[in-house]
Amino acid sequence: MTTSEIGILIAIIVYMVGVVGIGVYFAKKNSTTNDFYLGGRKLGPLVTAMSAEASDMSSWLLMGLPGLAYLTGVADAAWTAIGLAIGTYVNWLIVAKRIRKYTHGYDAFTIPDFFSKRFGDDKKVLTLIAAVIIVVFFIPYTASGFAACGKLFSSLFGFNYLASMIISAVIIVAYCTLGGFLAASMTDLIQSIVMTIALVVVVLFGINIAGGLDTIIENSKALPGYLGLFDTYSAATNSAEPYSLLKIASMLAWGLGYFGMPHVLLRFMAIEDEKKLTLSRRIASVWVVIAMTVGIFIGVVGLAMTKAGSLENLADSETVIVRITGLISRHGVLAALIAGVILAGILAATMSTSDSQLLTAASGVSQNILHDFFHVEMDEKKSLFTARLTIIGISIVSIFMARNPNSSVFGIVSFAWAGFGASFGAVMLCALFWRRSTLAGALSGMVAGGVMVFVWKYLVRPLGGALDIYELLPAFLVSLAVIIIVSLLTNK
Repeated sequence: MTTSEIGILIAIIVYMVGVVGIGVYFAKKNSTTNDFYLGGRKLGPLVTAMSAEASDMSSWLLMGLPGLAYLTGVADAAWTAIGLAIGTYVNWLIVAKRIRKYTHGYDAFTIPDFFSKRFGDDKKVLTLIAAVIIVVFFIPYTASGFAACGKLFSSLFGFNYLASMIISAVIIVAYCTLGGFLAASMTDLIQSIVMTIALVVVVLFGINIAGGLDTIIENSKALPGYLGLFDTYSAATNSAEPYSLLKIASMLAWGLGYFGMPHVLLRFMAIEDEKKLTLSRRIASVWVVIAMTVGIFIGVVGLAMTKAGSLENLADSETVIVRITGLISRHGVLAALIAGVILAGILAATMSTSDSQLLTAASGVSQNILHDFFHVEMDEKKSLFTARLTIIGISIVSIFMARNPNSSVFGIVSFAWAGFGASFGAVMLCALFWRRSTLAGALSGMVAGGVMVFVWKYLVRPLGGALDIYELLPAFLVSLAVIIIVSLLTNK
C-alpha cells in the first residue's frame, strides 16, 4: 500500500472505532425497549435536526446525487433536490409537532404502534401490515448503504467488494445493536458534521483542479442541456433531451416520501420538548438545502475535471467523490488524512441511515409483530435481545441483496423511498389531520399504496411515454384516494 492509502485507512479506522465506542457507551443507558427504540424521548433540538437529516440523506447525498449530476446534468438532480427540500420543510412544519404530541399521548414509540392506537386496531392487523411493509422496504434500503461501503473500498483501494461490504456491515450492526437509538442519534450528529466537511473540501479541491469556476461553467455549457432545468444531457447522443413538466412533477414527488419515512418520523417523536421543534426545523432545512446544492455541484465539478484530464472517465458515476478524494490523498500525509476524513464522511452518510433503518425494522419485528400481533410475552431483557437478534437477521438478508457490485445506490434508494412514501405517507397525514379517517380506510390505503409501487414500477412505467414517471407520485395519489373513499363508506 502507498503512504496515501495508509493515511486514508488510519483516518477511517479511527472513525470506525469511535462510532463503535459510542455504541458501547450508550449500551449502558438502555434499560427498556423505549430507551432502545426512542432514546426515552430525550433528544435536544440540534441532535434531533441533524440526526433526522443525516439518517435521511444517506450515501445518496455523497454518491447517488453527485453521480446523477455527473452523468446527465443538473435537471434530474436539481428537481429531485428541490422536491426533497420542500418536503423536508413541510414535514418539519406540519407533521413534526403533531406526531410528537400524538405519539406521546398514545404512549406509542413505533410508527405501526401509533397507527394501531390512532385507528383503534384492537386485532393489530394494521400493526402487522405496517411492520411487514417496514421490513420489506428497509431491507433493500439498508442493502444500498452496504453496497455504497463496498463500492468505496473496492474503487479506492482495489479491495474485494464483497469483503469490504461485509466488514462495513458488521461495524454498523455492532454499534447499532449495542447502543440502540441514542447511539444512532449521537453518531448521526457526528456523521452530519463529517459529511459537511467532506462536501466542502471536495468541492473546493475540485474547483481548483478543474481550473476555476469559469472553466467549469464553460465546460458544462459546451454540453447540450447539461446546465438546464428544462433539458437533460444525453451522453450517448451528445445532445439535449427535453425535460417535460410531467417529468418535473415526477421528480418533485420525491418530497412526498417524507410523510411516510419511519426513520425520520421517529426523530420527531424522540425530541424532549415539542416547543424546540421550531429550532430543529430551521437547522434541518438550512443544512439540507446547502448540502444538496453542494452535492449536485460536485457532480458538475467532477465532469469538468474529467474534461480537464485530471480525472478519468468514470464507468460508475456514483464514485465521483471517491475518485476526487483519491486525487486529494496524493498531496502528502496530511492530505491523505484529510482524504480519510472525507471517505469517512461517505461511510458516515451510509451508517447514519443504515443504523436508523435497522432499528426501525427491528422494532417492527420484535415489538409490533411478535409482541403486539402474536402476543409473545417478553420481559425487557428478552425484548432487547430479540431486537438485537432482528437487526442481525435483517443485516444478513441485506448483505445478500447487496452482493452485486454493479447495483445502483440511487436506483435502490428511489424504490424504497417510494415504498414508504406511498404506503405510509397518506395514512400518516390522514391520521394526524383528518378525524373522519377510519381503520378500514387506513388499512386499504396502506396496502393500495404499497402494491401500486410495485405495479407502476414493473408493469406500467416500462410502457414509457407519459407513464414513465416516478412510481411514488401515482402510488401516493392512489393511497390517498383509497383512504378517503373507504373512510367515507365505513364507520369509525
